[in-house]
Amino acid sequence: MIRGGKSYVSSPPAFSNDAKRLLVCTGSTVSVFSTSTGLQMGSLEGHVALVTSVIVVPDSSPAGRFLCYCWTASLDGTIRYWDFSVLELMKTVDVRLPIFSMVIPSLLSQQNESSERSPDVFAYISVENIRAPETQPKALRGQVRKCNLTKSSLAGGVTLKETKKPEYITISSSGEFFGILDKQKLHIWKVPEIESERVVLKRIDLHHTKKFTVFAFHPTQRIVAAGDVTGRILVWRGFGKRTFSIGDGQPNGRLTNFDEDKPGVRGNDDADNCTTWHWHPHEVCCLVFSSDGAYMYSGGREGVLVVWQIDTGKKKFLPRIGSPLLYFVDSPDPSLASISCADNQMHLLKMPAMEMVKSISGIKLPFSPPEAVSSLCGGCVFDEKAGVVALHTENYGIQFYSLFDDHAISEVQVCERNHQPGNEITVVVTQLALSVDGSFMSTVEVRLPEEDIGGLVCLKFWTSDSEDKRFRLLTVIYEPHRDSDISAVAFRPTQLMAVTSSYGGDFKTWVCGDEIERREVQNTGWTCYAVGSYKKRPMTAATFSADGSVLAVAAETVITLWDPDRNILVAVIGHAFTPIKTLSFVGQSGYIVSASRGSRPQLSVWSLSKSSKLWSYSLQIEAVTCLGDSSTFAILALLPKLATESQGMALGGRDGAILTFDVNRPDPVAVWSVRKAEGGALAFIQGSPSQENITQGKTSCGLLAFINGDHEYVLFDPYSDEATEHGVAHRTGLVSEETEKYGYSSIYGELQEFNLERSQTTEITVAPSEKPWATLFSGSSQTLPPLTKLCSAFLESLLEKRPAVVEQ
Repeated sequence: MIRGGKSYVSSPPAFSNDAKRLLVCTGSTVSVFSTSTGLQMGSLEGHVALVTSVIVVPDSSPAGRFLCYCWTASLDGTIRYWDFSVLELMKTVDVRLPIFSMVIPSLLSQQNESSERSPDVFAYISVENIRAPETQPKALRGQVRKCNLTKSSLAGGVTLKETKKPEYITISSSGEFFGILDKQKLHIWKVPEIESERVVLKRIDLHHTKKFTVFAFHPTQRIVAAGDVTGRILVWRGFGKRTFSIGDGQPNGRLTNFDEDKPGVRGNDDADNCTTWHWHPHEVCCLVFSSDGAYMYSGGREGVLVVWQIDTGKKKFLPRIGSPLLYFVDSPDPSLASISCADNQMHLLKMPAMEMVKSISGIKLPFSPPEAVSSLCGGCVFDEKAGVVALHTENYGIQFYSLFDDHAISEVQVCERNHQPGNEITVVVTQLALSVDGSFMSTVEVRLPEEDIGGLVCLKFWTSDSEDKRFRLLTVIYEPHRDSDISAVAFRPTQLMAVTSSYGGDFKTWVCGDEIERREVQNTGWTCYAVGSYKKRPMTAATFSADGSVLAVAAETVITLWDPDRNILVAVIGHAFTPIKTLSFVGQSGYIVSASRGSRPQLSVWSLSKSSKLWSYSLQIEAVTCLGDSSTFAILALLPKLATESQGMALGGRDGAILTFDVNRPDPVAVWSVRKAEGGALAFIQGSPSQENITQGKTSCGLLAFINGDHEYVLFDPYSDEATEHGVAHRTGLVSEETEKYGYSSIYGELQEFNLERSQTTEITVAPSEKPWATLFSGSSQTLPPLTKLCSAFLESLLEKRPAVVEQ
């Protein structure tokens, strides 16, 4: 089994002491990357929920730079101690509360070097109080607690602060101060010189009129800076001089003269002065001081890193990063730093020039398109032979991601866009298709009208000469279906032909100008080959058979079959209750699967030779995939919301199911329940993995790839028991061993069975039925005669017929 697609930016990363490795929280694991190559070297596996903090034990001597120990905290309620040089777990502390953030001050201070006895190691953790009632809107579910890591227990009765939700803890580089944000307040604690479980920590509060978003401590001076939702940065100097003073006999500073001049400081806050810096037009998301304290780095939604000179306030910039900034992390090597971006990328910077030397790209995270075009947008597309998935990106691009290696291969910019966080989305890439060999790509982009004026649909064809999926543009076609939107795009497996279907009531086939020579770009344009329609109905889906001999196009609720070479309508089959959204051939061309969505969703399997329906289910289908030339196919179905709400505990948060079928049988061959199925995708992968972590190095003829709505994925052998782990739970007994009733029999009951084998000498006697109308509606619904014929036959059966008179 292969898992991947985790977020790299859920929490700040951490550098090793020699700055040669970068530890990144990736789901329930911690991935270790090389800073020189950007490739993953290994992972720390043991947590069973999201890892929220990773802290590298710093070196306290020149030889300590080779130490490779770290602490991690997770929502599973455990704190773990690792040797990440050998990827080995050393210790586990179970606090039994979900941990959202953790700091360990004693690792950063140097006071323990001179102590004769090593004191207990304490961590301050931000946890969720799971005992607080969820029904009370004002319940305080966030707590800042103290944990004794040496004794593997929480400090009894010590709760520093309660908040409405768990907050992120920020610590100073010296380990002397740490704090949290709580709306318009900044709470700062001073760590005592001698730690114990019962020692009382002093605290100050700094106030603001706007909601805080992030803050940072100066490494050497009593300076703290905090950013707010408006883009302002407040800098307090001399904070905590009264409250944190030592030996004055007044720990809370009650007798200090409050009339002194404190410019910019609100009320009775404990600080000498407060200044405001403002450049960011939106909220500040990233804020940190340089290791020498001379500069401050800030970033936000505009995708620009700002470097502030502390003494003068002057600024310089690293622009056009292309995505909102989340974290800036310094390394022990002053010439190296990293920034984490909202598009699931981490960039390694050469300091102080701020030059990007390496990027570590994760899978692109999902985004919500504008509601006006959400119904037009298709999902991700797979290159099944190469084990690559192509995903839409928020910046009008397509990312190609290797499922076997769990890293990005390339990114194609379909339409140019400068990252401007305040601008509305004006272009959406709605459709994407890849040829069978992965050398051609087609995209559809829609430019949204402004105030109901304008709007444009653009069809593009691309080609790639290499395995790295670096596509170049071949042909651009504006308004391929006049002013109608495109519902589907598909390539013909055997020839350079593609089809586009339109809600305007037609479909078009496209061919490449010549059989393209790989090294020549001349005369390689795509042109329209034929146009087809059926009763002016909207064409809602289209696909080719595996051998390319049949083109199937859904005309709303029926399936039309065409000869793609001669553009001749061959047959019309099926009738769905709602418009068909997905078509897929099973095997070569003998069967076809259709899926419709809406108020009456339906999955149907049709036999082309019989032009009839074999069986169907009433399921909300998210994806359909077929296994090569075999009769096996799989679907991703959404569970009914009523079922997930009523059986939430039993399902364990799973809201969907993967079902595999043999086309000749309505009973599923296997069923798995999955999480985050909505917006997911499914495909049989034929490629060969590059790492031996699938079923003892043995692979079947097809691996099943499931990508959930958060773009996390798993590749597993559907015939192996390993699929029961990590979010793909096998359900046995979901379908009863008894023969279930489908279609007509599920409503009216089983029909009487007749013995069709008759002797030739048997005399057949035909007798009129006492109730001839009782058998008029017997049989499958798709084989009944038209209603006009049924009505006349039904009325005639009610009339008494005159007996025939035989003349002598």
